[in-house]
Amino acid sequence: MPAVTVSFEVLPGGLPDKATTYAAVDAAIAVVAESGLSYRVCPMETTIEGDYDAIMAVIKRAQEAVLAAGASRVFTLIKVDYDPGGSSIAEKLAKYE
Repeated sequence: MPAVTVSFEVLPGGLPDKATTYAAVDAAIAVVAESGLSYRVCPMETTIEGDYDAIMAVIKRAQEAVLAAGASRVFTLIKVDYDPGGSSIAEKLAKYE
């Protein structure tokens, strides 16, 4: 399968304030950074590029990191761009950079 791009956001539930919510999101982003996959953090979501199964495994670990950071639950929104010819973050952003 060619590379796909997947954007996702984790929404921690049950945390008492903005600071702990941001810390939980930071824990999820750390998982993405440690994955070795190409990614970009944006204000409302993170986009990852690579093998579909590898990305989904990263998202699962990111959800687990949010829970480990103290959230009682995590809501996750996922968008997948599967193009049989491949898909990259660079091609999507080239004209803007």
